Amino acid sequence: MASYACFAGLNAQAAEPGAVAAAFGNTVISSYPDGTSQKIWLHADGTWNGISRKNAPLAGKWTQRGDKVCMRQTAPPTLPISYCTPIPAGSQPGVQWSGHDVAGRSITLSLMKGVPSQYQTAANGGASAER
Repeated sequence: MASYACFAGLNAQAAEPGAVAAAFGNTVISSYPDGTSQKIWLHADGTWNGISRKNAPLAGKWTQRGDKVCMRQTAPPTLPISYCTPIPAGSQPGVQWSGHDVAGRSITLSLMKGVPSQYQTAANGGASAER
């Protein structure tokens, strides 16, 4: 369930990018009070992947509903929990906002420019960076 920290989903349809476009090619980080974090990479084709707080690979589909981004995790499979979070207006790398994970714990979300080199393969869905 921790994989739903950033966002979780309503459906697997790709949406018009809108405010979500700022995340493409960048890293969405969910930071927890205990010092752990989760990283998510959104792709323009409506898919996402990431690394959980326990360093496990994650993947799924995203959609946009109004000013919110919603994700549905497909790997590893989990319960179909609906959870969305607002996207700050004028999002760009460096923006930070407060939120809650699916369990209601307070988290800090941030958009970091680019993808750290140690996560390049993960950000490409496990494929090589030359994909």
